[in-house]
Amino acid sequence: MTFTIPIDNGDALKNAEADSQRTLYPYVTGTSIVAIKYKDGVLMASDMGGSYGSTLRYKNIERMKAIGKHSLLGASGEISDFQEILRYLDELVLNDNMWDDGNSLGPKEVHNYLTRVMYNRRNKFNPLWNTLVLGGVKNGESYLGMVSMIGVSFEDNHVATGFGNHLARPILRDEWHADLSFEEGVKLLEKCMRVLLYRDRSAINKLQIAKITEEGVTVSQPYSLKTFWEFKAFNNPTAGAEGSW
Repeated sequence: MTFTIPIDNGDALKNAEADSQRTLYPYVTGTSIVAIKYKDGVLMASDMGGSYGSTLRYKNIERMKAIGKHSLLGASGEISDFQEILRYLDELVLNDNMWDDGNSLGPKEVHNYLTRVMYNRRNKFNPLWNTLVLGGVKNGESYLGMVSMIGVSFEDNHVATGFGNHLARPILRDEWHADLSFEEGVKLLEKCMRVLLYRDRSAINKLQIAKITEEGVTVSQPYSLKTFWEFKAFNNPTAGAEGSW
C-alpha cells in the first residue's frame, strides 16, 4: 500500500490567514448613548449620525433596538459590529422562545450574555468595536447596565458612552433622582444631548428617545433640539489661547 504524504509549503497557512477577517479599525461609527432610570422604567437617548472617519456620512442610523420582551439595547461604535450583535441576540431570543416554558429572558440575563460575548471576542483578539447599554424592566424592577468592547461591565442608575461619559455624567450626577417622571427624564436627557451636540463633532441634531416599561418598548420619531450658537466662545473659540491671533 502506498501512502502519499502532503508537504505543506505554507500556502495553506497563508490561505487561512487571508480568509480570517477582523475589524481592525472601526469605519462607520455612532457616538454617545445616554440612559437613565426613571420611576416607571428606563429612558435612553441617541442621535442618528454615522461617521465615516471624521465625515458625518449617514444621518438616519437607529442605534437603539428592543431585545425580546423586557430589554432595550443601545450601542456606540462600529455599526456593522452592532448589526452582528443584533444577529446574536435574535438567535438567543428565538432559542428562548422555542422552549415555550412561560419564562423569558430578562435584562439581567441579556446583560450577562453580552458581557460574555464581548469578553470572549476580546480574548480572541477579534473584538466587537462597541460599547453597549442595556436597559430593561421585568417583574417591576428596572435594570440598567453597560458593557465595554473588552467585556468590562457594570450596573448604575445612569450610564453614558463615548463623549457622554465625560460630558453627560456630571450633569446626571447633579440632577438625576430616583423619582423622575417621564417628562423630567426626557428633559434631562435632552439637556445632556444638547451639551454633546455643542461639544462632540460626531453628534448631529437628530435624535431619538426610547423608553421601556412593563408595557414594552417605545422609540420616538426622530426630532431636533432647539440650540443657541451665539455664545462668544463659539464665535471665537481660540480667543486668548496660546499662539492664537
